[in-house]
Amino acid sequence: MIVEVLNTGTELLLGNVVNSHVAYFGQALFPLGLRIARQTTVPDGAAIRNGLIEAFDRCEVLLVTGGLGPTTDDLARELCAELLGLRLVADDEILRQIQERCARRGFAFQERMRRQTMVPEGATVMPNAHGTAPGLYLPALERPSSRTPHIFLLPGPPCELKPMFETYVLPRLRELADGENVAQCRVYRCVGIGESMVESRIGLRLSNMDGLEIGYCARPNEVDFRLIGSPELLDELEPQILAELGEFIVSQDGANLEEVVVAKLRELGRTLATAESCTGGLLAHRITNVPGASEIFGAGWVTYANEIKTAELGVDAALIAKHGAVSEPVARGMAEGAREQADADYALATTGIAGPGGGTDEKPVGTVFLALAEREGPTMVWREFFPTDRETFKQLATQSALNALRKRLDS
Repeated sequence: MIVEVLNTGTELLLGNVVNSHVAYFGQALFPLGLRIARQTTVPDGAAIRNGLIEAFDRCEVLLVTGGLGPTTDDLARELCAELLGLRLVADDEILRQIQERCARRGFAFQERMRRQTMVPEGATVMPNAHGTAPGLYLPALERPSSRTPHIFLLPGPPCELKPMFETYVLPRLRELADGENVAQCRVYRCVGIGESMVESRIGLRLSNMDGLEIGYCARPNEVDFRLIGSPELLDELEPQILAELGEFIVSQDGANLEEVVVAKLRELGRTLATAESCTGGLLAHRITNVPGASEIFGAGWVTYANEIKTAELGVDAALIAKHGAVSEPVARGMAEGAREQADADYALATTGIAGPGGGTDEKPVGTVFLALAEREGPTMVWREFFPTDRETFKQLATQSALNALRKRLDS
């Protein structure tokens, strides 16, 4: 069954609003055996007409977002009815619900809202518990020269769209998709290896296998290796994948690196502290973004200035003067100082040159020293080189630090 998404809204094309709908739909549809074949975004107004006409001829299910509001640029409802040759009829129940919502929230009812009560003949109304624009379902219709798709008109705001989609759209799509081939998707999230290396190790070997779809999604120092196929086939292939990529695999359930690290620390009953210079708190931020981090994270320091490294973490000023703030001895001192101050089991430290200035021949921009101190073992310090923009540099540095801790916890 061919599914398309038509997103309407000038704000999406101007970049004022990030279009998150296709990601949400894709994740919700896959378990039904359905996948989005195409996603199109058009501005408000008359451009919606061409978007609808083109989609009608290509798909069997069309999800339309936006264009159901009370203003003159909201034309999805009207244009759908016109193209399908359906009369619009006022729905008194929708009017009552809109008026009640306005009264309940202390808003004055606007006559323009009556546009939202108009329903194409034969359409099923999908009530909106979180806004004034109801959704509409138009079943597939036979036309003289072709057949229209099943059309779902949905409000644009995610807070309105998602509850409506889950309550009314998913059950109907489940019925329509009955008998579709339901595949399984497994994602092996790998850290410390690039997508070309993943392909070289295992991807090429599997690339021509019948019934298997392979994909890659790369991010800084991280790549998702995605396999889609029958559960039986994926089970058969998993030992090969683990043999080739096991040391790099962080998770198989979509969990990111910080989630895995926090979960492991909680499981072991261990605690963590951080000391950061060049990463400016990103390491602590990533850890504390994970629910339950309070159980394992005691304290974090952002010691950007050298004197603060000395005052807060006890790093010897003579070491900084001799070796520089970006050095192995200082990274070691930061990690050990943070671990002792917080009385933590582990501590991670970062000190480097994010750029664009400040580099030397010996320590060019992109150089970073990272350290992992632990209560019951020697401190590990290593040097990395990430010659990129500041934001990516910080991401890569924290990725390397967290991955080192993950490996230590697994050892």
